[in-house]
Amino acid sequence: MAAEDMSDEEVVMPTKIKIGVCVMEKKVKCGFEVSSAPMEQILQRLQAFGEFEVEHFGDKVILEEPIERWPICDCLIAFHSSGYPLEKAEAYAALRKPFLVNELEPQHLLHDRRKVYERLEMFGIHVPRYALVNREVPYQQLDYFIEEEDFVEIHGMRFWKPFVEKPIDGDNHSIMIYYPSSAGGGMKELFRKVGNRSSEFHPEVRRVRREGSYIYEEFMPTGGTDVKVYTVGPEYAHAEARKSPVVDGVVMRNHDGKEVRYPVLLTPAEKQMAREVCIAFRQSVCGFDLLRCEGRSYVCDVNGWSFVKNSHKYYDDAACVLRKMFLDAKAPHLSSAIPPILPWKVNEPVQPTEGLTRQGSGIIGTFGQSEELRCVIAVMRHGDRTPKQKVKLKVTEEKLLNLMLKYNGGRPRAETKLKSAVQLQDLLDATRMLVPRTRPDRESDSEAEGEHGEKLRQVKAVLEEGGHFSGIYRKVQLKPLKWVKVAKSNGEGEEERPVEALMVLKYGGVLTHAGRKQAEELGRYFRNNMYPGEGTGLLRLHSTYRHDLKIYSSDEGRVQMSAAAFAKGLLDLEGQLTPILVSLVSKDSSMLDGLDNASIEMKEAKARLNEIITSSSKTVHTNESPEFSWMVDGAGLPPNAAELLPKLVSLIKKVTEQVRLLAKDENEKLTETSLYDVIPPYDQARALGKTNIDVDRIASGLPCGSEGFLLMYARWKKLERDLYNERKERFDITQIPDVYDSCKYDLLHNAHLNLDGLDELFKVAQALADGVIPNEYGINPSQKLKIGSKIARRLLGKLLIDLRNTREEAISVAELKSNQDNDSSFTKTEKENTDAKPKSLNKNDETRKSFTLSDISMDQDDDDDKETKYRLDPKYANVKTPERHVRTRLYFTSESHIHSLMNVLRYCNMDESLQDEDSLVCYNALERLYRTKELDYMSYIVLRMFENTEVALEDPKRFRIELTFSRGADLSPLEKNDSEAASLHQEHTLPIMGPERLQEIGSCLTLEKMEMMFRPFAMPAEDFPPPATPAGFSGYFSKSVLERLVNLWPFHKHAHSNGK
Repeated sequence: MAAEDMSDEEVVMPTKIKIGVCVMEKKVKCGFEVSSAPMEQILQRLQAFGEFEVEHFGDKVILEEPIERWPICDCLIAFHSSGYPLEKAEAYAALRKPFLVNELEPQHLLHDRRKVYERLEMFGIHVPRYALVNREVPYQQLDYFIEEEDFVEIHGMRFWKPFVEKPIDGDNHSIMIYYPSSAGGGMKELFRKVGNRSSEFHPEVRRVRREGSYIYEEFMPTGGTDVKVYTVGPEYAHAEARKSPVVDGVVMRNHDGKEVRYPVLLTPAEKQMAREVCIAFRQSVCGFDLLRCEGRSYVCDVNGWSFVKNSHKYYDDAACVLRKMFLDAKAPHLSSAIPPILPWKVNEPVQPTEGLTRQGSGIIGTFGQSEELRCVIAVMRHGDRTPKQKVKLKVTEEKLLNLMLKYNGGRPRAETKLKSAVQLQDLLDATRMLVPRTRPDRESDSEAEGEHGEKLRQVKAVLEEGGHFSGIYRKVQLKPLKWVKVAKSNGEGEEERPVEALMVLKYGGVLTHAGRKQAEELGRYFRNNMYPGEGTGLLRLHSTYRHDLKIYSSDEGRVQMSAAAFAKGLLDLEGQLTPILVSLVSKDSSMLDGLDNASIEMKEAKARLNEIITSSSKTVHTNESPEFSWMVDGAGLPPNAAELLPKLVSLIKKVTEQVRLLAKDENEKLTETSLYDVIPPYDQARALGKTNIDVDRIASGLPCGSEGFLLMYARWKKLERDLYNERKERFDITQIPDVYDSCKYDLLHNAHLNLDGLDELFKVAQALADGVIPNEYGINPSQKLKIGSKIARRLLGKLLIDLRNTREEAISVAELKSNQDNDSSFTKTEKENTDAKPKSLNKNDETRKSFTLSDISMDQDDDDDKETKYRLDPKYANVKTPERHVRTRLYFTSESHIHSLMNVLRYCNMDESLQDEDSLVCYNALERLYRTKELDYMSYIVLRMFENTEVALEDPKRFRIELTFSRGADLSPLEKNDSEAASLHQEHTLPIMGPERLQEIGSCLTLEKMEMMFRPFAMPAEDFPPPATPAGFSGYFSKSVLERLVNLWPFHKHAHSNGK
């Protein structure tokens, strides 16, 4: 081609259009194979059209030659990378005026994150809430920047942890995430992939960086997934999701060593965002990062020139779009229509698979080939924990009353809650000054005085336990009880001042190393067993684009940590639990916490239970069905309960006395050291329960975990005192579960202390607890149903929403597939052409693309919790059944909610409106449940929904529910005949029992029946908070919407739209 200036657009060009590639060589070729680089793949396809000639400038020319000697071209591909002379390229473009794929001047913006966010906001593109900290010199003090333990404040804008800290320099990839103390604290550093890692967790780092300028922004919970969007011109966007580095920092790679990414569908609103990003930065080929959070999408980074790796389909599309761009700019007289067969398709080798089909070709139900799993819902109790403790004492000390006023805003009648490390340190300092220098066994002037001193010592010991503060498991309430009028300090009038307050310290209930292990093991068990036909790799995080996963937890630290440990096992993650917790677990205390709704009924049940145990009339038959053993009031209580109580008291005294002597020795050692020792630094491993047993502590004869003998003695002494009031000669049966809890804990974790009589105490406590615990949630089936439905009302409503959403989605997929199969408006040739090329890019097409089947599924966001979905894009995915979608919902909670849900499941047919219906649970299972005395740690209830694709859509048998449950770690620590249990016992843990059926084999519980039986007890869907509809989405998955969409255009299996 002649070296004449071809920049004049009026010249008709009989020769090829020249494309200049003015980029650093490393950006064109990568690896040992030239063809492995996306750029090279796309350029080869462009050349195959026969209309273009490609000229590579090369590093030597770019860096050393003057621009006048650079090759002349019609179209220029130029973008900045390290060492690239951007200003020189700008001068060349001004001189030769080629068509620029990506304009050069705006590329300067991409190096400054402040300017990137400014430009995004200017174009109305959503970004996370953020603030800037600009420092002219390192460590400059700024009056507008405040840092506290759990937040930073910038210009009055407060960012609570977790928050993100990004350097303003766009080329600095050291990004930090700081975690709240309630989740264990610490910091995670994200960085460019190094080998197999993309982030590192630093548990000890609490303070933000101060040596430079940073952007601070809200951490967006995205379910552990990042979405990368790649545009080729404003009308085309391809999106891929990958495991976020925030989760565990381990890069997922396939067998070729490439990072695993899954193509996903963009919503219409996200496609518009992609278009806006392209236009805002004037970069046709542009990559950016998208965060999907609570029904909205946000752009958090713009990278400039980026191509998708390892996607032949994308290379085809990109070449076609760039071809049209070049022809429109330089040869508008030539047709940019795509030929029937793409020129490179003729001899193209078969595209290799990426090993992604190992997920299984389809889920097959246990009832035959025609069934597919659609939904897995599990409600689970937390793992093994330390005993929950509470200390109550009335305080009159000035130091403590002043502390209360300090943290309640100086309001004399307001109560105060102390949870943060700073607050608890203040309390500890005050308590250390007040603790009398006496030992627990020394006689005091008065019994009350001695008890008060003992409790203060206990408070001090709890605050010092473990050598750290962690708000996750210790909290103190101070409630004023008495006030006096005192003169104001300025002498003008009077003011109230508290003179007595009630201090309540709650502690314990921490997930133990055994609880963490149990949760992780159960996660692995679920991964391998709950999804038939899928193989062991099912739920690695990258496949959540097919398996829509959401994990909920109550507000309790042990429940949150159980959820995080379970997620770690389920998704095969690595590393610390704090980042996993923050990334993947959603807290919903209104659904999974609290007993307030049923407190009156539970008090009645406990009063009646006390009456049955202490009176001779052990069993009073109801008029209903006395032939069933579980229909009796107080069913399950031992017949000799009244005789067992005095025995329980004497055995507790025996154990308490042994612990007292151990505590006495410990206290003598303590008094030898200073009362004012500084607390050692915070220890992350201890704060969240160690993963492994502390072998050294046990070898030296100390209790397991961080509990000292002083606290162990306080625990047993309180039980002894509360169980039986000697002055009133009265037993308190509500203490029985706590006695059982303590026995079981010490048998499992402190067997090495060889406490005499603990085995016998456990047997008596277990016999009583097996009767008391189930009856606390209702003394008979009708009361159990009433209490259960009140406690689990919101949870039951959410389960129905989950099941209905799954059904609606499945029906919609089936209807639309049916339309696709029946539609024969495209000829075979047209199908092939459509499959081989993107459609012409016009407004009508964009409308059509906005409503493809998978888009609707993606946009359909009618859960109450604004759930983010990641739907696999079938056109780019190497999986056999990409349109199939399995919903997994996991709910982690406490014993009360498990009992409540189980009671509704088995007794719902006793409601007046359902009198003629059979129970959801079969007779055999009812009998088994009656004999199941305890729903122990990690017990769970699972609902799996299957779809039978061979019956009609309107047939109730289309959707079948399978109910199973597990008793959890329901094995006695005294069990000697179980070899697995014996070996686990060495590690202070117990095995989790496998799932048991709640229905007869071969029975069919339809979703319709399940809904009918749950409805009277479930919170109606309309009472849940309204979901956030993603912007740009015009309706939900209703029949009318689907019919309207079906009539708009012919669905076709092979139809390919260009703007993903």
